[in-house]
Amino acid sequence: MNTSADLLKELRIDRKAPPPEPRSRRGLWITLGVVVVLLALAAAGWAFFGREKPIEVRTAPTVAMGNSASSSVLDASGYVVARRMATVSAKITGKVREVLIEEGMKVEAGQVMATLDPVDADASRALSQAQVESARSQVANVQAQLTEAEANARRLSSLVQQQLVARSQYDQAVATRDALRAQMQAAQRNVTVASRSLAISDNGVDNTIVRAPFAGVVIAKAAQPGEIVSPLATGGFTRTGIGTIVDMDSLEVEVEVNESFIGRVQPKMPIQATLNAYPDWQIPGEVIAIIPTADRSKATVKVRVALNSKDARIVPDMGVRVSFLEAAKPQQAEQPKGVRAPGAAVVERGGAQVAFVVGDEDTVEQRALKVAGKLGDDVHVTEGLAPGETLVLDPPAELKDGAKVVLAEDTE
Repeated sequence: MNTSADLLKELRIDRKAPPPEPRSRRGLWITLGVVVVLLALAAAGWAFFGREKPIEVRTAPTVAMGNSASSSVLDASGYVVARRMATVSAKITGKVREVLIEEGMKVEAGQVMATLDPVDADASRALSQAQVESARSQVANVQAQLTEAEANARRLSSLVQQQLVARSQYDQAVATRDALRAQMQAAQRNVTVASRSLAISDNGVDNTIVRAPFAGVVIAKAAQPGEIVSPLATGGFTRTGIGTIVDMDSLEVEVEVNESFIGRVQPKMPIQATLNAYPDWQIPGEVIAIIPTADRSKATVKVRVALNSKDARIVPDMGVRVSFLEAAKPQQAEQPKGVRAPGAAVVERGGAQVAFVVGDEDTVEQRALKVAGKLGDDVHVTEGLAPGETLVLDPPAELKDGAKVVLAEDTE
């Protein structure tokens, strides 16, 4: 009986248990997930391993015929210097009241750069002004006495002729008149002296104002309000200048040339200067003068060089490299056509001379060339290239049209 009851219980349906999920749908989702993962791995593997690596190359540009730079006969290094540079100071010793300049500020000739405390100078001028007024008052006093003495002398002169007064009385009146005339001359000279003293005091007041001697740019601010400045180096905390200004139009280059090669340099010789701060910027110029003295410790001679370009990027004390060039030759009436290309960029492929031009996205284009002849290490190409295009130097055998390249400098 117990066995039959147990069998009946096993045949009952449990209504509370969830229905089993169909096995066919679950297997389908698993299969699709595996396929997606495999496809993603395959794409990543192709992108990493199947992509062609760029070829490392060196490049050089083409130059139009007739526009190639003159060859350099000598290279030297030096610095940018200013022929007009001044540290401006006051003419007198005094305390700075106000400074009106800042570094990088442009100033005009005569522009006020700073002012000093004018208390002492104003007091001295006031004293001189009072002395002038006192001298003028003395002149007026003597003038009144002289007028009276001259009138008295004239009156006594007529009375003496009529023998109405004694001769001695007339002589005394003439003496008084002459003495007052001498006092008048002295008083007038005192006015002149006082006036010149006032002019000196005016200069003292004007000396409390520091002005720019020429137009330029402020490169250093040396004093602050409240400090003592003096034209003499007295030591301690006394400043000797207000600021330094430079005339940027007077900038030039001073280079030191080894005395063994100074014979190659001539006045008016063309040069090409390259600032260390801007190595891709070539500035034309010419030699101004060769300073006629040598430095025995370095065995060099200084050469002054003018720059034909006036630019705000050129500042004093910049390092510069100067190439002394051969004199420019007169251009021919008709320049040869074509471009000047490096000989290392021209190779033979399929029986023709070709070159690989680097284009957009660092891909190369194979060009068939027509070469007219050799120009030293370069070649004269009349067809196939344009000025300014970038060519691959020593192209490897595996380099093909449309290949991807990378510059050798970019891989370091």
